[in-house]
Amino acid sequence: MSTVVAIVVFVIAYLLIATERIPKMTAALAGAGVVLGVGVVGADEAFYSHDTGVDWNVIFLLLGMMIIVGILRRTGVFEYIAIWAAKRAKGSPLRVLILLVLITAIASAFLDNVTTVLLIAPVTLLVCDRLGISPAPFLIAEVFASNIGGTATLIGDPPNIIIGSRAGLTFNDFLVHLAPIVVIEVVVFCFVLRWLFRGSFAADPERIAEVMALNERETIRDTRLLVKCGIVLGAVFAGFVGHSVFHLEPSVVALLGAGVLVLVSQARPRDYLVSVEWETLLFFAGLFIMIGALVHTGVIADLARLAADATGGNALVAVLLILGVSAVVSGIIDNIPYVATMAPLVADLVARIPDPGHAQALWWSLALGADFGGNLTAVGASANVVMLGIARREGYPISFWEFTRKGAVVTAITVLLAAPYLWLRYFVLG
Repeated sequence: MSTVVAIVVFVIAYLLIATERIPKMTAALAGAGVVLGVGVVGADEAFYSHDTGVDWNVIFLLLGMMIIVGILRRTGVFEYIAIWAAKRAKGSPLRVLILLVLITAIASAFLDNVTTVLLIAPVTLLVCDRLGISPAPFLIAEVFASNIGGTATLIGDPPNIIIGSRAGLTFNDFLVHLAPIVVIEVVVFCFVLRWLFRGSFAADPERIAEVMALNERETIRDTRLLVKCGIVLGAVFAGFVGHSVFHLEPSVVALLGAGVLVLVSQARPRDYLVSVEWETLLFFAGLFIMIGALVHTGVIADLARLAADATGGNALVAVLLILGVSAVVSGIIDNIPYVATMAPLVADLVARIPDPGHAQALWWSLALGADFGGNLTAVGASANVVMLGIARREGYPISFWEFTRKGAVVTAITVLLAAPYLWLRYFVLG
């Protein structure tokens, strides 16, 4: 009975989120309330369990970085970068988008994709305001780029951290095996931007001329605070990259950075808390509890086991099936709990395959499928939810289906490119 309740609640909440009949935060919290209220999961499973509870690492990573961004915003650096980007692109909206997409993809590989979208969104909103165009297509494209670029490294996308921990894979392993296909994916994505967002690149020549006449250096309002922010951000980024050495979770690093920056900047709470997306954080909490109910009742494990059993012991079939299933399922639910559930099953499959190269390809197919599948829908990845929350708060709401129509195309393209890469690299070239 608990299994049925968990499935029904998730499906209803998902439909409400997709149709936007009620605010998605309300739908997620209501669904979480039902599974808690009827006893599908208890307080221990919802709030304290690593496997079925709220992922507090994600929640506090977001909170810490939102506070840092709130203080950084006071320096004027986002206006500086926005004007700099627009001038380097000669005011062309398409060239601006390509430039911001490349910056987002590269930054997401060495930070994490959630942090990157928190930093790039203010820049995007400012440059689009200067050019007099809607930022919605830019924000959508950037979150796609963040999920693609974040695939390249161990720390770029949260599912990679789970895979790395389970499979004993290092930062360099991810860089060597996944960075080549990610570079190809980013280049192809840049080429399809004009078609994917056609009709979104018309700008007023007068607005372009005004931007070209601006001096970006005049936008810096507080140089001393900018220096302090730069030092703290540098330390935070170093903590992200070296988290396996320092044994500090990214969430702890972000909170420490936020605390230090609040202290040295002497900022008042109202100055930085205004940048915290409370609705997004609460939506994540509700979503984690509902998905945790599916994990707790064995629904996700059963689905993953069915996919694993369907391979019939063939390594290539297993790789391609894991890639496809991961892309679809990760797009429907968040890719973090999916990978957490799938990782033990992949480990079991890896142990049954005698060829080490073929066996390791299973891990890379899981990473590529889950990370690229995060672009499928508005709730497929944490970065998606964060970016859409920012867009809504700034007065540019992006609907679930507007995002998903574009996301389905991007997911299809990236997965179709990943499949031959896995085949050629691990089964043809060895």
